[in-house]
Amino acid sequence: MNGSKVVLVVGTGTIGEPLIGLLCAFKAQLGIDEVMFHKRTPLLTDRSKVTDLLSRGARLVTDKDRVQSFADMGLRVDAVTEDAMQAARVVVDCTPSGNKMKEMWYSKYEDTTDLFIAQGSESGFGKPYARGINDEVLEVGKDKYLQVVSCNTHNLSVLIDMFGLGEEGPDNLTEGRFVCMRRSNDISQDDKFVPSPQTGGHKDARFGTHHALDAWRLYQTKGPQYDMNLFSSALKLNTQLMHIIHYNMKVKKPVTHEELIQRVVDNDRVAITHKSTANSIFSFGRDHGFCGRILNQSVIPTNTLHISEDGRSVSGFCFTPQDGNSLLSSVAAAVWGLYPETYDKIVQCLRPYFFQEV
Repeated sequence: MNGSKVVLVVGTGTIGEPLIGLLCAFKAQLGIDEVMFHKRTPLLTDRSKVTDLLSRGARLVTDKDRVQSFADMGLRVDAVTEDAMQAARVVVDCTPSGNKMKEMWYSKYEDTTDLFIAQGSESGFGKPYARGINDEVLEVGKDKYLQVVSCNTHNLSVLIDMFGLGEEGPDNLTEGRFVCMRRSNDISQDDKFVPSPQTGGHKDARFGTHHALDAWRLYQTKGPQYDMNLFSSALKLNTQLMHIIHYNMKVKKPVTHEELIQRVVDNDRVAITHKSTANSIFSFGRDHGFCGRILNQSVIPTNTLHISEDGRSVSGFCFTPQDGNSLLSSVAAAVWGLYPETYDKIVQCLRPYFFQEV
C-alpha cells in the first residue's frame, strides 16, 4: 500500500462538505498527511464552497475533461481522478452513487487503497458500520469496503444498545418499535421540501421501513444471536431542522427511570437535553457544534422517557443529529483504515464535540 496517509473524499454535499472541513481541521491529530476531495461538476453556486475548502488545505480533484472548466472559474485542480485514486489510502464516498462508483472505479484500485467507505443509502456496498456499535467486527485486511449507516439508523442502533440490550444482551429485547419523523430536506437543499406532513409506506413485510432493517443488518454483523424483533414506520415533516424518533421497546429485565438516565449520561455517544423543540436543539448545534453539527448519535429529552409500571416497556422521543453522527462514524472508519490498532484513541481529539448535554 502507499506510504502517505492520504484520504480522498468523493462529493461535497451535506456529508462530504463538513467531512472535508473536519478532516482538514484535525488533520494533524488524526494522523492524516493530505486531504483531497473530488468534485465532478463545476458550478458557480459552489465556487465559494470549493474556495473555502481549498483555503483550509484540501486539494481539489476532478475528472480530466472537467479540469479546464474549473480553471475557467478560477479554481485550480491539484489532481485528476486517476492520480488521486492511486494516491489515496482511504476513499470516503459521500454521494448517492457509492455502489455505482464501486463498480466503475473503486474495484480497480483495491491493490493500492486500504479502505473504501460509503454512506447510508448505499446498501450492499460493504460491511455496515456505526461507531461504538460494532467496532469489534472490523477485520484488518478483510474489510475493504464499509458502509456507514444512515443518521436515523445510528439513532435506532444506539437506542437498542442502551435501552434494549443493556448488559443482558440481545435476548433481553423482545420487541422494538420505532416511528421516524423525518425532516423534509437539509437547509442547504432547494428541493424535495414537502408542504405538509407526508406519510410513508411499509415496503418490508417484517421490518416495515428500511430503518429497522438497516439496524438489524448492522447488528447481524455481530452474530446471528442478534436476530431481534424490530419494526419501523416513517413520515416526513414540513421542517428542515431535525429528525425525531419515537421509540417503544419491551425488555425482559425490569428497569427504572433513574437507571436508564444513568445509561444515557455514561454514554459519550448520546446527549441528554431539557429542551423539547427541534429549533432549540438545532440552534445549539449551529452555535457549538463543528460546522454546526452535533456529533452525538442521539439527543434524548429526559422528560419524554417513560417506563411502564412493571419496568418492562420503555418509551420516549429523541432527536437525530442528522449527518453529525454519520460524520463521526465516517471519520472513525477512515482513521481505522489508517491506524486499525489505535483509531479509537485517535478520534478522541473530537471529544469536545461529543456533548453530554444539549
